Amino acid sequence: MSSSDYDPACLPDLLPLYYRRLFPFFQYYRWLNYGGVQKNYFQNREFSFTLKDDIYVRYQSFSTQNELEKEMQKMNPYKIDIGAIYSHRPNQHNTVKSGTFQALEKELVFDIDMTDYDDVRSCCSAADICSKCWTLMTIAIRVLDRALRDDFGFQHLLWVYSGRRGVHCWVCDEAARKLSVAARSAVAEYLSLVKGGEETVKKVVLTEPIHPFISASLSEVERYFKQYALKGQDILGRKESVNKVLALVPEDVRNELQIDFKNEKNPEKRWDLISGYAETKQHTAKKNQHFEKEIMLQYCYPRLDINVSKGVNHLLKSPFSVHPKTGRISVPMDVKELDTFDPFAVPTISLICEELDQPRTGEVGEKSEDIKENEKDAAEKRRMRDYKRTSLAKYVKYFDQFLDQMASSWKGELLRKSDLQKEF
Repeated sequence: MSSSDYDPACLPDLLPLYYRRLFPFFQYYRWLNYGGVQKNYFQNREFSFTLKDDIYVRYQSFSTQNELEKEMQKMNPYKIDIGAIYSHRPNQHNTVKSGTFQALEKELVFDIDMTDYDDVRSCCSAADICSKCWTLMTIAIRVLDRALRDDFGFQHLLWVYSGRRGVHCWVCDEAARKLSVAARSAVAEYLSLVKGGEETVKKVVLTEPIHPFISASLSEVERYFKQYALKGQDILGRKESVNKVLALVPEDVRNELQIDFKNEKNPEKRWDLISGYAETKQHTAKKNQHFEKEIMLQYCYPRLDINVSKGVNHLLKSPFSVHPKTGRISVPMDVKELDTFDPFAVPTISLICEELDQPRTGEVGEKSEDIKENEKDAAEKRRMRDYKRTSLAKYVKYFDQFLDQMASSWKGELLRKSDLQKEF
């Protein structure tokens, strides 16, 4: 089913079915409860709901999974946002003494939106995306995932497709959740290379020596640069695009390239000429001649909304929320399958609701298997059975795998603390 088969006017009819039979509440609660290690962690979490006609309800909070379910099934939000863990229950914030209601913790989050790349993509603009420019999201995840794991030591990164034109990252390690605003700002600034607004021509400036982080990021960018920029966007083919690239090289090199480009029309060979000049300049008395690296980074490096990452109390769209305009579910992504991820293949709410009426091969086996799970009540078993019958199943599976990895680290940490206590 294509996105054209989704009709936004049907959303009020589809949402009750989605929240009643398909939304993975069990996994959702398991994530945000973080093993129940910290008291009131889930209870003090802010949820925000956007209802029909853009009615915005902040400071929602819930004691249990069951309470969350009932409220979501009652309100049927068009959009769900997740906020911070506060010092007090968010739904009681008006009763708390002024100044004492404070955001204490939250996952370190990143928001990458395709609209921030409009100056370096010619295939689409604004909210539109296609397979050519989606490569930018693939690069962003590759670069940031590596840096957050290798440079900062974080392990539990949940990448989520927004449902329309971007991706979000939730860094769920305990150390990340406890970061101060200053520390979040430092991480966000460390990861930001593309600087300046629309009026800034040269948005990436490298200095000697090139930081190992930038070198590692360039390795990721180089894997995709020719396919994305030279072939997909034809940045060295069309005159207007060529002039934008030449504006990023030193004036003396620009003059020589303009002459060379009159004889050489092939975009890849033109790029070889730029790289050749850059290499020559690096071996002369002139320093800091890394303009070919700066071009690659300006065209392909992740563009972050750093304000989202800096604030503890900033809200971010929840996984498994439905995008009202496209109807697509905001689904977890498997980084191991990043190069084959297709945003247009992500199921719409209309598709998965339709799939509920279509029995699948092997469904009987799944039912009997679920029935054996005594620890879950009948409603929970039915919901698990229901999403398994739809295209949502594989994305819930990714989420389960992520949660299992987190649970293993919690158990390891609890055992370590237990052993330390025994020593004393």
